[in-house]
Amino acid sequence: MSAAVKKLPAGDGLVPKAQAQALGRIFMACAAVGLALSAAGYLTDPKHFAHSWLVGFVNVWTICMGGLFFTIIHHLTKASWSVGPRRVMEWLSRGLPACAVVFLPILAFSKDLFVWMRPEAAHDELIQSKTAYLNQPFFLVRVVVYFGLWILLSAFFAGKSRAQDASGDRTLSERMQARAAPSAVVFALSITFAGFDWLMSLDPHWFSTMFGVYIFAGALVGSHAVLALATLRINKERWGGDVVTTEHQHDVGKYLFAWVVFWAYIGFSQFMLIWYANIPEETIFYRHRWEHGWSVVSLTLVIGHFVLPFLILLSRTAKRTGILAIGAVLLLAMHYVDIYWLVMPSFSHHFHPSWIDLGGLLAPLGLVGTWVSRRVLVDPVVPMKDPYLAEAMKAENLV
Repeated sequence: MSAAVKKLPAGDGLVPKAQAQALGRIFMACAAVGLALSAAGYLTDPKHFAHSWLVGFVNVWTICMGGLFFTIIHHLTKASWSVGPRRVMEWLSRGLPACAVVFLPILAFSKDLFVWMRPEAAHDELIQSKTAYLNQPFFLVRVVVYFGLWILLSAFFAGKSRAQDASGDRTLSERMQARAAPSAVVFALSITFAGFDWLMSLDPHWFSTMFGVYIFAGALVGSHAVLALATLRINKERWGGDVVTTEHQHDVGKYLFAWVVFWAYIGFSQFMLIWYANIPEETIFYRHRWEHGWSVVSLTLVIGHFVLPFLILLSRTAKRTGILAIGAVLLLAMHYVDIYWLVMPSFSHHFHPSWIDLGGLLAPLGLVGTWVSRRVLVDPVVPMKDPYLAEAMKAENLV
C-alpha cells in the first residue's frame, strides 16, 4: 500500500458545472429528437410506435433499477469499497420518478401492446383462464404499487445519503443498513412481477419462471456499464479524489464482468430447459426469435452480449484501463438489443427495424437522462461524510 496521503475531492466535490450542464444538454437534445421522431412514428404507425416506446422505456428503467439494487446491496453488506461508486448508482435510482412519467404512453397505448386487453381476448380460452391476474384494473394497481415502492426506496436511500453529506451523522448509515434487507425483498419481488406484466404478458400464452431473473440480470449489466463509464471519467478527471481511483474502477470492472456471465448463465439456462422439454407452447418463444430474420438478432446477442465482452473484460489490464470503456459501450448497446429482442417479435414476426425505433430509444433515454443530470449539478460525486470513507480509500486489488 502506498504511503501517499489520501485526498478527498477538491472543493465542494461537485462535477464542474460546465461538464454537468453539457451532459444535460446532450440528454435534452436526445429527448427533443426522440420526441419528434416518436410523434411522427405515432402518426405513421401507432402500434409500431407503442412497441418501440416500450423498448426504450424498459431500456432506461432497467438501468435505473440496477442503480437502486446496487445502493441497497451496498448498505445490506455494509461494504466500504463501494462508497465512491455508490453516488453514481444513487443518481441512476433517482431516475425512477422520470421513468414513471415515461411509462404513461404505455398506459395510453396498452391495447396496442397487450393482446389480453383487446376485445378478441374474450374468445381465447387460455387468456380467459388468466383473467384473475391479467385484467386492466389490477394491471393499473400494480403499476402504481411498483413505481410507488421504487420511488420511496430511491428517495429514502439517496435522500439519507445526501443528508449525510451535510450532517455526517453516522446513524443515517445505520438506518439505511437496517432497512436494506426488507428493501432487497421488495426489490426482488417488484422487478420480477413488473417483468411479467410489461414484457412476458406481451405473449400471454407463453411463460417462464426464470423470466424475472433474466430481466434482473439485464438490469445489472446495463447499470454497471453506465457505472463503468462514469467511474472511468471520474477517475480520469480526479473529481472523486482518492475515493474513486483505479482500484475502484477495477472493482467495477469485475462486477461488470460477473454480471455478463450471470446474464449468459440465466439466458442459456432458460433456453436449455425449454429446448430439452420441447413443448410447443414454450418453444414458440424462441421460434419467433429465430425465423424471418430474427436469427441475426439472436446471434448478435450471443456474440455481442457474451462472447466479445467476456473476452474484452477478462484480463486485469482491461479493467484498469480505457479498454473497460469499450466493453461498457458494447454492453449498453447490447442491453438495448436484448430488450428489442424481447419486445419487437410480439409486434412483428419479421425483423424489420425502422426509424420509429430510433425515436423510441432516444425519447425515454433523453427524458430520464435530463432528469438524472439535474442531480449531477447539485450532488457531490462521492458521499463526502460517509463513515466508511477512510476505509474506502484503502481499497486495493491483488488480482
